[in-house]
Amino acid sequence: MSRRIPHILFTLLVVLTVWSAICPHDVQVWWTEMSSVFLLVGALTITYRQFRFSNTAYACMAIWCAMQIIGAHYTFEFVPFGFITDLFGFERNHYDRVAHFAVGLGGIAIAELLWRRRMVNSVPTAAWFSLVFILALAGLWELVEWIYAEIDGGTAGQAFLGSQGDEWDAHKDMLLDTLGGALAALVFYIWNRRG
Repeated sequence: MSRRIPHILFTLLVVLTVWSAICPHDVQVWWTEMSSVFLLVGALTITYRQFRFSNTAYACMAIWCAMQIIGAHYTFEFVPFGFITDLFGFERNHYDRVAHFAVGLGGIAIAELLWRRRMVNSVPTAAWFSLVFILALAGLWELVEWIYAEIDGGTAGQAFLGSQGDEWDAHKDMLLDTLGGALAALVFYIWNRRG
């Protein structure tokens, strides 16, 4: 059963993608948001026979993909997440913040790749560089959002940027990426510290 988990997760993501593609809130935003999912899942599919991640790493990456697919359907601002907004008295939809935390969780896959391919010489180094990778990815993504919003100049650009009027949105997003990455690095270290 455990060897089938990546296939099950892949199937679930395909089904979710089909749902997401049906009448999305904004088709241009859908394609823009989904491009990162297509790139990640495509890369994982192509390299599956050469390198198999742990089921935990696949699950972490699938959580982010699922959140991205849902966000692509609604645009992140309009994902039905009102129960969290109401529960904590937030003024904005924080679905994107949770998705950024999920990005950081994917750092466990980076640590696994670095350690199992012997690109680094210790578990702590693999954990550390996975966090550094997540930090770099977070910064790069915020630059991509900004550049896309500037080039588009319209509602699709603003929807992709997703700041919802928060001038500190990029900083908070990077913080959540980092917190998720730190948790992933810690979990990887704890599970592999004897290695």
